[in-house]
Amino acid sequence: MAPAPFRPGERLGGSVSGSLHAIVLHRIGQSIVRGDIAPGELLPTADELSAAYGVSRTVIRESIKVLAGKGIVESRPRTGTRVRAHIHWNFLDPDVLSWRYATVRSGDDARELFELRRAIEPMAASLAATRATATEVALLKSLLAEMERVADDAERFAEPDLAFHQAILRMTGNQLIGSLGALIETALVMSFRLSNDDARGQSHSMPLHRLVVERIAAHDADGAGKAVLRLLDAAEDDVRQAIARRRPAAKPPRSS
Repeated sequence: MAPAPFRPGERLGGSVSGSLHAIVLHRIGQSIVRGDIAPGELLPTADELSAAYGVSRTVIRESIKVLAGKGIVESRPRTGTRVRAHIHWNFLDPDVLSWRYATVRSGDDARELFELRRAIEPMAASLAATRATATEVALLKSLLAEMERVADDAERFAEPDLAFHQAILRMTGNQLIGSLGALIETALVMSFRLSNDDARGQSHSMPLHRLVVERIAAHDADGAGKAVLRLLDAAEDDVRQAIARRRPAAKPPRSS
């Protein structure tokens, strides 16, 4: 691992400038998650990392402790710090998600995000259609109206879009499912960020969002679940198209 030198005012994934500890954690974590150091391999020693990053051993130790808490590494006396097998990683951890999806190169990279959403959101919409109160439906309609108002602005669209999907989870009346809104928030944000990378904006997705609201308001459990599935299918298709647009065009074969 050969870290690049720190840049003044360095930002982490578009966020405000990070602390020294946050930047080191981000650099090491992203390096591991993208496969620079494979499971089973040892990290450089604290002294080596300290010298490479130009920070104190205390900063390195703090970063390693955080990575251990996420299940990514384990430290043992006299043997060093080793990357753990993927089965131990907390892939729903916000940092791990952001490191994993910092660069999306293929539709397969996003596939698991949408599989997670399909496992949760259609059932939540069905329950919401059965249990939602008039007040909750009114809130959902207001979020839909806000999404329609900013549908051509991807950055502004993301906030009401997130609130819309989290509201459906809470409308199930199931506290465990409602709590998933916070648990998978970063997964939702990553999914939105990928699907919102569309020059058309999100106006084309609004009829499907509207259908979800209509089915919930009509207390149509089956229809609400199916509407969410259609919405997720369309969003994943947006992601695949966005990824395809980013791929460099193939060079034409040279004539002999």
